[in-house]
Order: sequence, then C-alpha cells, then structure tokens
Amino acid sequence: METPLTPLEFARRARRLYGDREGVVDGTLRLSYADFFDRCDRWSAALQRMGIAKADRVAYIAPNTHSQLESFYAVPQIGGVVVPINYRLNADELAYIIDHSGARVVCVHSDYLSVVERIQAKLPGVKHFVALEWDDRGARSEWLDYEAAISAEQPCFESVPIEEGDLIALNYTSGTTANPKGVMITHRNAYINVLGTLAHWHLSAKDRYLWTLPMFHANGWTFVWIVTAVGATHLCFRKVEPRAVFEMVGKERASAFCAAPTVLIGIANAPEEVRRGAPRGVRLLTAGAPPAAVTIERVEGELGWNVTQVYGLTETSPLISICEERPEHSTLSPGDRAAVKARQGVELVSSGELRVVDAEGRSVPSDGATLGEIVVRGNVVMKGYFNDKVETDRAIRDGWFHTGDAAVVHSDGYVEIRDRFKDVIISGGENISSVEVEGVLLRHPAVQEVSVVGMPHPKWGEAPHAFVVLRGNLVCTEGDIREFARQNLAHFKVPQWVSFVPELPKTATGKIQKYVLRGKRAAISRQ
Repeated sequence: METPLTPLEFARRARRLYGDREGVVDGTLRLSYADFFDRCDRWSAALQRMGIAKADRVAYIAPNTHSQLESFYAVPQIGGVVVPINYRLNADELAYIIDHSGARVVCVHSDYLSVVERIQAKLPGVKHFVALEWDDRGARSEWLDYEAAISAEQPCFESVPIEEGDLIALNYTSGTTANPKGVMITHRNAYINVLGTLAHWHLSAKDRYLWTLPMFHANGWTFVWIVTAVGATHLCFRKVEPRAVFEMVGKERASAFCAAPTVLIGIANAPEEVRRGAPRGVRLLTAGAPPAAVTIERVEGELGWNVTQVYGLTETSPLISICEERPEHSTLSPGDRAAVKARQGVELVSSGELRVVDAEGRSVPSDGATLGEIVVRGNVVMKGYFNDKVETDRAIRDGWFHTGDAAVVHSDGYVEIRDRFKDVIISGGENISSVEVEGVLLRHPAVQEVSVVGMPHPKWGEAPHAFVVLRGNLVCTEGDIREFARQNLAHFKVPQWVSFVPELPKTATGKIQKYVLRGKRAAISRQ
C-alpha cells in the first residue's frame, strides 16, 4: 500500500492533532490550526470557483503574512502550483516571472498593488488579480478582495488526485546574470526535504517559529510545511531588522528561526541596549552564504543562542547538507568550534548523495585543501527548470546536479565552501577564496560586514578588493585593514584595495550582490 509523498499529509495530520493549538500569529491576529485550515479550505473553494484546476499556477507577491502562509496549503490541495515571488523585484521583473510562469491568478499584498497595476496590461494571461490586504486608498473595482472571497465561501472544495511527481511550487532564481529561472519543485521534493530537516534539527509542538526568512525564498526553506508538521506556532514577521527580532523573541517567546548570514550579522552586532535581557537558548539555522566563524562565535558566546549551518540551493528543494554537531565538537575551544560550525557539513539523511569533484568528475581528496565543485543527486533535486530544457540540461549532467560552488572536503568528511567558482580570485596563478578573506576581516573589531571581489590588476591579473561596512561610529583606515589582513593571511591574499561603504548591495534573501561591487570598482577605476 502506497500513498503519495506530499506535504499535504502533514496538513492532514495537523488538522487532526493540533486543531485547538495556536497555529498562526500575525500582529493582533491569532489563529488556531482549525481556524487556519478553515481559511485555507475556503480559499481553495474560491480558487476553484475562479476556474483554477490541477497544474494551474497561482502567483503571490507578499511579505510574511498569514495569507502568504495560507497559499502553501490552499493552492496545492486543489492540485495548483504556488508561485511565491520576491516582492523586492521591480515591475519589469515581476511582469517577466508572472508571464513566464503562466499564472492565472495573482495575489498581491497592499504594499505592492500600485506596482502590479503598472504592469497589468502586460499580463493578458492573468484572469484574476486579488488584493490580499487593502491599502489606505480603499478597494479597487478591478481587484478581488481576498478576505471577502474567503468569507463568501464554505470550507468545501472538490478534491483532486495528487501525485508525488506533481509540482507543488515554482520558485524563481534571483536572475543576477540572466532572466530568472523557474525551479520546478514536486510534492515529493518538498516532503523529503521536510523529513530530512526534522531528522537533524528537531522542532516540536512547544516551539514558536519566527518568520525572519522570506516565505518566497525556496518556500521558506520548506518551513512553511515543517512548522505545521509538528504543530509548532508560526510567528509571522513582516519586516526584519535586529531590534524587531529581539522584541519578537521576547514578546512572543520565539524559540527558533532561520536567518541569512546578513541577518545573523545584524543580530551579532546589535547594540547592547537592544540585546539586553534576550532569553538564552534560541536556535537558529543559517544558510544562503557561508557565515563567518566570528559571527557564529559572537551569537553563541554573547547571546547563548545555538547556530547551525545548512547548505543548499533552490534547485535542491533546498537543503542538501547540514553542519551536524558531534560530541567531540563540544571539547573544542569556542573559536575552533565556531570554525567547524561555519562549514556546510554532511549530507542530510534523506537528501541524497553529495560529492566534491574535479574537472574530470573524480572525487577530490579529503585534505581540506583541494578545490572541487559540489555535485548532488537524490530525491530533493528539482524536476527541472520550467519551460527551459537548455538550462536544465546544462545544470543536470550525467545524472548529477552541478551547483557551481567551489568547496573542499575535510578529513572528517565535512564539506566547506570556499567560493562560487565565478567568485574565486586568481592572482598570479594562485587561487584566493573571497570567503576566507572575508572571514578574517570580520575578526577586525571595527568591521561589521565585508565583501571581497576580484578586480583586474596590471601585474597579477586579478587582486582582491575589500568593500567594508564599519561598526557604529568606529574609525578605521585602509592601512589598518590591510595590516590586519597581512598579520592573518598569506600576503598574496591581502586586499589590494579597500573601500568603506555605508552598506553592501544585497538580494531580498540576504545574498551580497558581488557583481554590483565589481561595477563599483570599475567606476572607481575610471575616476
């Protein structure tokens, strides 16, 4: 006897076991799981009344609200495909994704109604535009009212057969060098990722999960389903900044959350008056870019919070490895333990096989030095890129998904990313890991954030350029930074140039946009 592997099974179980528990908190709104699923069922019925059938796409442009969370249940349970879109994109980018996905319904939070109105004429395939919340200007006649539609329906919808190979979500990549690609995630992909994450990073019904991670980012790393699976409480969080994180942790007794390294850095460097009185024991998962060991050391040592590094890509549903804590790690010094915890670690028990290979496809030695590319295969790898066979075939070759991440393997089998291959700096024939240089510079007491990129050099071909954000009102010179690097790095790795900037350009998921920084250097060179 077999049943399809789908996150909808977690919803079925949660309805039965956790109906009376507090399921969702969004500002003053508090929903039990019974209330939450009642709303999901009503919205499913409304979507079917609009003509949404199996495999139809429904797009969302919204921050972390209860209505965005409802999309991950209401749409898939009628066989639809949810398309959560990065709300920080510009109008043309939004239009491209909506059109490319073939979305028939677009649901928009009030903050983004005006942006979408500017592109409606470019979206003839969209049959209905839905306002999730109204702004101060009131209702618009051409928009459907989400709350009114839910209120008008009964919590009854027509069940459709769900196969585990069906799409549950279409997640678009950031598209920093070309148009975004639509990553096809199946019910099976998502289900396996949920189980694998919970096998290593335990949550239970007593946990209260704070939504600092955008739900649109790889389906909130599948925590949109993970939290529900164990009957924990979703704490919706619409705008993330360090002071608000500490306030929510205290006010709502948040016990766990996920954070991009930039969010982690903000927490580690928050002023003392903001951090004062923060409860200990909060657990964090961090991913998106390799975090510096010093950042982990500060969060764990000064706050008493536990940080675990995970690694993956949108194309792998998204988690494929975790820096699993071992008993022997507890005997290490805080600094050495943080250095280990900054690694990407080992395969999740359910995600499949991960290797680091050379250009000929051979596994690199476990010496912590030989660089290779991370390749993976298994149950979490995407079905492919939507309507893009060329890019699918380029990414998945000989049965392996090629990540483009350059890494080494340590003697204990733990993988450590040294860079994206495109970001490795080749200076005088030597490979320089920008991640390594950044990790060292972050130990300087005046440095809050830093990004290192390779720039043309007349003698060495390339050389490192460090873009530095200083902490508070601290003062530091280019000479100070270079001297600190010289004391802690091989001389050929020392930044040739240092620029002090008020902030680093980032994507909505917290990744630093190094291509923007390379453009800044080019502009500096022309001056």
